[in-house]
Amino acid sequence: MRSTRATAALARLNLRSEGHHYMMALTGSGQFILRERIDGDERPLSEALALDDFVRLLDSMGPKKVARVTKSEAAFMRQLGKKT
Repeated sequence: MRSTRATAALARLNLRSEGHHYMMALTGSGQFILRERIDGDERPLSEALALDDFVRLLDSMGPKKVARVTKSEAAFMRQLGKKT
């Protein structure tokens, strides 16, 4: 289904953003709208967007997940730094 990417991006945003409950709405023309539920009331946060634009918006919102670096990756990066 077309909205699977949007649903996955919304799930990632909800995991990153504690204390917020984001939802999406699908318009009749197949575009997506981001909404936030606050005290039982829904508030729109975006205008109707195409799938790719909607996913980009969701990925840019909320706190970013810190990339995990293993010991071997860190050692490799240090070694690359010494050569330059």
